Amino acid sequence: MPDIVEFAPAKINLALHVIGQRADGYHLIDSIVAFAQAGDRLIVSAASTDTFSIEGPFAGALAAESDNLVLRARDAMRATVSTTDPVSILLEKNLPVAAGIGGGSADAAACLRALRRLWSLPLSDRELSAIAIGLGADVPMCLRSRPLVAMGIGDIIEPVSAMPAMPAVLVNPNLALSTPEVFRHLAHKNNTGIPRPAADTADGWITALQTLRNDLQAPAEALQPAISDCCSILSDSGALLARMSGSGATCFGLYADGQKAAEAAESIRMAHPAWYVCATATLPG
Repeated sequence: MPDIVEFAPAKINLALHVIGQRADGYHLIDSIVAFAQAGDRLIVSAASTDTFSIEGPFAGALAAESDNLVLRARDAMRATVSTTDPVSILLEKNLPVAAGIGGGSADAAACLRALRRLWSLPLSDRELSAIAIGLGADVPMCLRSRPLVAMGIGDIIEPVSAMPAMPAVLVNPNLALSTPEVFRHLAHKNNTGIPRPAADTADGWITALQTLRNDLQAPAEALQPAISDCCSILSDSGALLARMSGSGATCFGLYADGQKAAEAAESIRMAHPAWYVCATATLPG
């Protein structure tokens, strides 16, 4: 069978409100999520023995990790369908690690999708999501990789069909942040939920998103002040909306058109050559 190639797009939390906390410690969220045209890539194929390799600009950040989410996804799928078929997996790591854009979760989701195809499994999306939630709160939404609203701990998902593609720039000042640490610094954990935007154009979505927020941004900025600098730089470059994604430290800017996004990315890259800077666009609903 030919190689199975699965794209693992970056997750962008366009807005994220923390609206409570369960007794087991998990936080409850209400988040509008988009996915980018930028991301990692998995190449999966049948093999005589299991292999796993990582290449790409951020491969080094995972080199010493013995419990990669991709391998956990492989093993969870095997346990579910009772197979021991060996596979070769190559992860092309293009996204920064621990960056608030779902890199590891997107990779795990891509692995689940790839193995379903490789093994010709009759698993529904619902059944695949049941495996995904055992791997992490962000994995079910990354299975979709299209605009959505995520609620609960991230496991309750509503598709958003009326969101167009929006030009964007992703910026990370080469900082990794611990999600539990950011949550520990969150002062208020019972915030208001997100009203559902009645928008179907890029302008309408940006206007609606400007009234919302990411509740994790303030605690993340307290831990890493450079996040605030990133958002200011994006705004100064012409972004109509600049905000942190997830628990950081990646920030995003949304632009009026692709040319402005490309020009902004080039300007930021020249001023900060050590940063991760990527001109992209969100995937439409």
